[in-house]
Amino acid sequence: MSTATLFRITFFLAAPFWALMIFAPGWTGTRRVIGSPWIVLPPLAVYTVFAVGEFGTLWPVVSSPDLGAPRGTPEGAAAIWAHLVAFDLFIGRWMYHDARQRGVHHAFLAPILVLTIPLPPFGLLAYLLARSVAASRVAVPAR
Repeated sequence: MSTATLFRITFFLAAPFWALMIFAPGWTGTRRVIGSPWIVLPPLAVYTVFAVGEFGTLWPVVSSPDLGAPRGTPEGAAAIWAHLVAFDLFIGRWMYHDARQRGVHHAFLAPILVLTIPLPPFGLLAYLLARSVAASRVAVPAR
């Protein structure tokens, strides 16, 4: 399979898991599937294919970053993309579980998960803010 093809399909390997968290959060199947940290395996497999094959080129880029001189190969870029997709999915999985545990309503979580797909740092920040607001709204028992 070509580098371009693997690059293009990497997100689509993670998309079904995002769809479950966003559109079917309460379904038993979603809880079971998203309960496994192994959902990140498909994009990590793509990462491994590229990272192992391009380790000699990839290692200098990640171990000694230099903005002045872009380096790398299309395979290295595809590896970094797969890395991002896997870790973004892992963050989304954490938010899904944490929200359920803390009682953050899915009406707040769903748009945050959607935001997390293209802009993970903003999605994580939005979730942490929503989580703080939800925690502050917990009713104090009446005396």
